[in-house]
Amino acid sequence: MAIASKYGSKKVEIDGIVFDSKIEARYYEQLKWLQLHGEILFFRIQPRYLLQEAFVKNGTKFRKIEYIADFEIHHTNGSIEVVDVKGMETEAFKVKKKLFEYKYPHRLSLITYSKIDGGWIELEQFKKNRKLRKKAKS
Repeated sequence: MAIASKYGSKKVEIDGIVFDSKIEARYYEQLKWLQLHGEILFFRIQPRYLLQEAFVKNGTKFRKIEYIADFEIHHTNGSIEVVDVKGMETEAFKVKKKLFEYKYPHRLSLITYSKIDGGWIELEQFKKNRKLRKKAKS
């Protein structure tokens, strides 16, 4: 049985791994192909990044803040790219993204899949393209 998230996406299981959406599962398949063909060294699923340590202030305990990305890709040139497959950015994600960018040297990519744009595309570029298409229609 598929479970829908609050954003309307359905969880999908591939290779015994449960993904939050069909698009995320599709990207996993893409990464497997890239690794098989030597275009990337390897990738990790749902890597965790500590953004802020837990702490106590005035007797109140504050939990740590973590960012759990969708994928971490190790490229053949030695670089590391952190990828999140998204349809939109939530306000909570925007804060975590800013903390991640401050603390970690890795490139953080937000991507989505768009047939009209030719496949996998950076989320920012997708938004720009969509805006241009809407403008052209008017």
